[in-house]
Amino acid sequence: MTDEKDLIRERKKKLENISEFSLAYPNKVIKSDTTRSLINTCSNEDKKSLEEKNILTNICGRVMTIREMGNSVFADLHDEYGKIQIYLNKKNLDEISQNMFKNLDLGDIVGISGVIFKTKTQELTINVDSFLILSKCLRPLPEKFHGIADIEIKYRQRYLDLMTNLETRIHFKKRSKIIKIIRNYFDERDYIEVETPMMHIIPGGANAKPFITHHNSLDMDLFLRIAPELFLKRCIIGGYEKVFEINRSFRNEGLSIKHNPEFTMIEFYSAYENYEYLMQTIEDLFKSLILNLDINKKSNYQDFEIDYSTPFKRITFHECIAENADNFDNTQINDLSYLKKYCLENNLKTLNGTSIEILQLEIFEKMIEKKLISPTFVTHYPTKVSPLARAMDDNPDLTERFELFVAGREIANGFSELNDPLEQSKRFSNQLSVSDDEKMKYDEDFIKAMEYGMPPTAGAGIGIDRLIMLLTDKSSIRDVLLFPHTKPKS
Repeated sequence: MTDEKDLIRERKKKLENISEFSLAYPNKVIKSDTTRSLINTCSNEDKKSLEEKNILTNICGRVMTIREMGNSVFADLHDEYGKIQIYLNKKNLDEISQNMFKNLDLGDIVGISGVIFKTKTQELTINVDSFLILSKCLRPLPEKFHGIADIEIKYRQRYLDLMTNLETRIHFKKRSKIIKIIRNYFDERDYIEVETPMMHIIPGGANAKPFITHHNSLDMDLFLRIAPELFLKRCIIGGYEKVFEINRSFRNEGLSIKHNPEFTMIEFYSAYENYEYLMQTIEDLFKSLILNLDINKKSNYQDFEIDYSTPFKRITFHECIAENADNFDNTQINDLSYLKKYCLENNLKTLNGTSIEILQLEIFEKMIEKKLISPTFVTHYPTKVSPLARAMDDNPDLTERFELFVAGREIANGFSELNDPLEQSKRFSNQLSVSDDEKMKYDEDFIKAMEYGMPPTAGAGIGIDRLIMLLTDKSSIRDVLLFPHTKPKS
């Protein structure tokens, strides 16, 4: 069995051969067509019609299969859109093209010109009269180059997955389309797209452990953005009434099928609206996505059937626990000692001094979320676990906050924003039972901004990666990220 190093050595020798009679990496490329344009234009033509039209094409791509039969050679040329068969008669090629072909390997990127025809089996083919290697593939392709099955290679070397798997390229085009639909949805409703800092002096906008970096010139630590929330609210304070940002955020937390330390989300804010408006907007956005992506209103996601045709369910936080927690005494939902006992019995966290609200949240996150399969808005979270949300007018212990769950995963979080600077200052100071790493830091500049007056506002964030998982039926977040974070092999 030939060693990979020997194969690389052979390919480098062929590159040297090419350099003796031509530029090894030419940049004057003539390209008139793609596989898609040729198939769309010529696939319905019959054999005789194509011969009469004598259509000349110039096309570029990667050679992925070669089948030699004496002087006749058939190969498959792949580009971004698909593949097309090419045919070469070695005797008919000019001297440069013949030399190029002698030094051809699977994976080489080539430019060809020739006339379109159909074979006896009606396969659309290019009869090559000019052949040029544009870029040498110095490493042999993976053994199963018709689609990589090895998950490790797919994630660590995504370029190989994209190179060899048309479905992967189509999937990530769909990701781009989904983000475009989301952007257009808010553009059409007069939202202004803004950009806010990715390096913060104070980590804020969510309870999460930040990544820390260092600014050499200023000799100070900075934090990669956990969420853009506090800066988007500054935009509202400044006078914009509708803003959104499709942003990259970072949380120094674990890796899993639903977590990546770097992720994409959209946050949007509207002045003079409340959380009811946000829920309706998000439900309407789902309808727009389903319509534009031509997804069935009753769709399968993994082992679940998700019904988007009916209004999304709405249920309060405490009702949700009462309905779904196993062997739970609903009459004691606000009893601290009972909650601690229940958590211990179910192997859940029970930190010393933990409040009723923290234990309720622990029960909800570990035992309830996974049961919320149909699109469900869970509303009225406790104030103690919602430091940026407006409290309800008739019950200061609960907030005008919701989270959307689909297929057992959180997809969105939103609330009527707290716009009272005195209350916000108090909440920053009084966060209890939160670790120092995850405690939302006191942001004096944000309080100062609020003191200039912030209108009643509603804001929400949607996890785009999880949304795309849902809409493309992918089980792991790594399947919807072009370059997911992976542990070093060593």
